Amino acid sequence: MAEESGQEKTEDPTPKRLREAREKGDVPRSKELATTLVLLAAVMSVLVFGSQLAERMLGMMESNFVLDRQSVFDVNKMLAHFEVSVWEALVGVSGIFSVILVAALIGPIALGGWNFSGQSIAPKGSRINPLSGIKRMFSLKSLIELLKAVAKFSLVGGFAILILWNLRIDILQLATFEARPAIEEALEIIIWVFMALSAVLILVAAVDVPYQIYDYTTKMKMTLQEVKDELKNTEGKPEVKGRIRQLQREIAQRQMMKDVPEADVVITNPTHYAVALKYESEGRGAPILVAKGADFVAFKIREIAEEHDVPVLSAPPLARAIYNSTEIADEIPAGLYMAVAQVLAYVFQLQRFKKRQAERPSDIKMDELPIPDEFRDQE
Repeated sequence: MAEESGQEKTEDPTPKRLREAREKGDVPRSKELATTLVLLAAVMSVLVFGSQLAERMLGMMESNFVLDRQSVFDVNKMLAHFEVSVWEALVGVSGIFSVILVAALIGPIALGGWNFSGQSIAPKGSRINPLSGIKRMFSLKSLIELLKAVAKFSLVGGFAILILWNLRIDILQLATFEARPAIEEALEIIIWVFMALSAVLILVAAVDVPYQIYDYTTKMKMTLQEVKDELKNTEGKPEVKGRIRQLQREIAQRQMMKDVPEADVVITNPTHYAVALKYESEGRGAPILVAKGADFVAFKIREIAEEHDVPVLSAPPLARAIYNSTEIADEIPAGLYMAVAQVLAYVFQLQRFKKRQAERPSDIKMDELPIPDEFRDQE
């Protein structure tokens, strides 16, 4: 896509792109790291289990080279002798092979983690397409891999030749040793050679791992247009999202307006804001905001309240404080309890007066209600 649009891949890959690449089996890998871990595991396993291997090999050689005439010509005894030799060999190398097996499983996933993808093993025509194969053979990546292989071969091969050349006398002298000393000396030489080669491969892996991460990150980079398209496909077009939000607001407002007739009081600014409160003495104990709005919505709240004989009081500071601090269906903040309690007490007493059940309440000064400074700061 970047080539078709002419744009450069300058943007970091998004989590969605990385996730999709992982699902396809495309994760950073380092063959050099895997090889190095296997060799290091082999060295460590020989250090730990080398004596066991030497003892088993010595015992197997002694039993194989010290045979009487009767055993040599007895088929049953030779078969039993072969079984014992195979068992001794397996036990001798079991520790080393176990450690190497674990390293062989961990090495490939050390960079990129464990990942199994059915898409990566699914048959694809491009994999058997000769033209695609030729294109991959002469690509820049293939050239880099070739140069890496040549450099690694030269480096490791050079060190191997240097080490063997320095140990040539020790290796030739093995022929003059008896079986036990020869095996011990040979294992010591093998361990030192392995350690040297592993040390060389550590340098190779230290260069290859950052390169693989850089190459993978570069390959995963996106153009600015790709990021925009992904965002649009994931979250939807802005105009569609705007329409959805508008519909959601309309639905919420319609539901809010249905709750206004059930309110106990509507407090206004008097024209810009309106909040409707409901108090249930048997409920949670604190007044609940059932509706709020500004400008046209505030006008509709007042209109519906007047149609259903819900008291409408003008208390600008309290209306603004509740509007800015409380969401619909939530209790009012504790700091506004006293002010709202005075308003509700006045409203309830006024309703009892209208029913001739009490005297007319004294008017309260709505501008002097006890509203804490932190709620006045929100006005």
